[in-house]
Amino acid sequence: MRIVLLGAPGSGKGTQTDSIIERYGVATVATGDLLRAEVAAGTELGRRAKPYMDAGDLVPFDIVLGMIENGLQSLAKTNPKGFMMDGFPRDLAQAEALDKLLAKLGQPLDKVLFIDVDYEEIVRRLLGRGRADDNEETIRNRLRVFEEKTAPLIDYYTRKGLLSKIKGTGTVDDIGARIRAVLDGIA
Repeated sequence: MRIVLLGAPGSGKGTQTDSIIERYGVATVATGDLLRAEVAAGTELGRRAKPYMDAGDLVPFDIVLGMIENGLQSLAKTNPKGFMMDGFPRDLAQAEALDKLLAKLGQPLDKVLFIDVDYEEIVRRLLGRGRADDNEETIRNRLRVFEEKTAPLIDYYTRKGLLSKIKGTGTVDDIGARIRAVLDGIA
């Protein structure tokens, strides 16, 4: 099973990730973890990424894509149950590059889950967490960035026949049940 989990910040992706991993045995492909592992291992990609990470800058896309390729090749050997992309792709160019990479590896996506939550509900949720960086202005800016950069992926994956919209309101268990109803059909 090869899936991408999409949703605006505060939509509940992180909350659902652990139960998806536990139920289906998939591994998470988290770009941040891959970056840190490559740097720690001292690989060529890690050495190229380190100056950007040290400066707090975004690591160039070609380096990130190389790390994702290495991570997916490794996972294919160690976890035949598949993977779930975490934090990637974030925009259309990344989605297209991911499709090409997965085609090259013979591992096309099975499903893209979009956890759909009204933005006003997200603002309420995130303000309720009480984190220092969760003020209303910052939250609304993150939602604007999501709308501009990531929301176009909803149409992209819909056209490919891969997208399932998951209503992201209700209890954690309600949302999890909706996700399981989709994923059990492809597991």
